Amino acid sequence: MDPKRIIIMSTLAFAIAVGMWSDEKYAPTASAVPKPDTLPSLSNKSTAPQEDRFLQALGVSSDEAVQEALYSGKSLASIAEDNQLDVQNIIDLQVAELTDQLDERLINGSLAMHEYESHKSELTDIITRSVYG
Repeated sequence: MDPKRIIIMSTLAFAIAVGMWSDEKYAPTASAVPKPDTLPSLSNKSTAPQEDRFLQALGVSSDEAVQEALYSGKSLASIAEDNQLDVQNIIDLQVAELTDQLDERLINGSLAMHEYESHKSELTDIITRSVYG
């Protein structure tokens, strides 16, 4: 399976899980929508292509190298470690990407502030477990 697909499917599974964790249904109302000054800033996004940052964090030159390593049973952490890179870089990258997705959901009203804060507080732990496989 293509590493991009793995990431996309993992992200999709995470997004579905995030939506299911909610104890209540959320329908945005005028009083429930956060004020613009309380929303997270989206201006700190990197301009480097997402795939390039991912490959750099793992220390590989192509998707095929990642795919081959994953098929052979390696985790993302072991790929980075094999290339003498800090595993925390891949964790930070994935946390940032999922945080951006949560930010988007909060801004477009499909996620309540309490849900956003709850999910965001769990991101690092979830991603860390995923990276170490």
